[in-house]
Amino acid sequence: MQKREAAVIALLGGLLVFALKLLAYFISGSVALLSDALESIINIVASAMMLVSIIISARPADENHNYGHNKAENLSCFVEGILIVIAAFLIAETAIGRLWNPIVLTEINLAIFVSITATACNFLISWTLIRVSRKTGSIALEGDAKHIFSDVLSTLGVLVGLTIVSITGWSILDPIMALGVAALIVRMGLSLLLKSSKDLMDQSCPEEETRIRTLLTKNKERFIDFHCLRTRKSGSMVFVEFHLCVKESVSTKDAHDLSDDLEAQIKKEVPNAEVLIHVEPNIEVKK
Repeated sequence: MQKREAAVIALLGGLLVFALKLLAYFISGSVALLSDALESIINIVASAMMLVSIIISARPADENHNYGHNKAENLSCFVEGILIVIAAFLIAETAIGRLWNPIVLTEINLAIFVSITATACNFLISWTLIRVSRKTGSIALEGDAKHIFSDVLSTLGVLVGLTIVSITGWSILDPIMALGVAALIVRMGLSLLLKSSKDLMDQSCPEEETRIRTLLTKNKERFIDFHCLRTRKSGSMVFVEFHLCVKESVSTKDAHDLSDDLEAQIKKEVPNAEVLIHVEPNIEVKK
């Protein structure tokens, strides 16, 4: 499955899940279920944004964007984090108001059944997105997958709480659970903001650098040394560059062939890598 297909599935699935959660709220009147439904609106917006970002990031480099459009995925993930935090505050505001004016919930068992169905759909969507994100290296898909999976966890918490309410009749637990969901959503949103901002600021990729250093060390007998290794991530692309020091006697063709071979090895080790190697001669200073 390709990134665009996965994004379309997430968007259509989000619409279905939102409809089911909204139905569960209307059946029961639970503010915790309402908060869950409101978060699904954010899921839909985020999935739509993710789809657009994936379409844009797939465009090839042009005159105005020499390094491609991959950062569209990072921007999508960053905006998604902001939307998640906003949704959390809206949920908290609704829950605080219900703390002082709790209502008796109705048809809780039916609402729980509908919500479980929605949660099962969300789990399948999240599982699909995380598989495709690992295959393609897409940060936009990864962010949406984690977002939706957090929604699964928060909904399970709400359902456990509502089950307690149905047994005990303590309606005050409903807004308390909604506040707990809001706290979980804030944490998730801040996590996405931190991850996406690191890539937007061109932070290095430690894991990829370690693998590249190991690979180059294995090929050490073919050149003198390497240095100035630098990496950064843009969307699903990893940009790699370093200086390769060879013997002064090595011909231009041999140096070119060596660079091509090392580039191919790096791309095999680090999928979606864009590699730039600067070859320089090892000129000894004569006394």
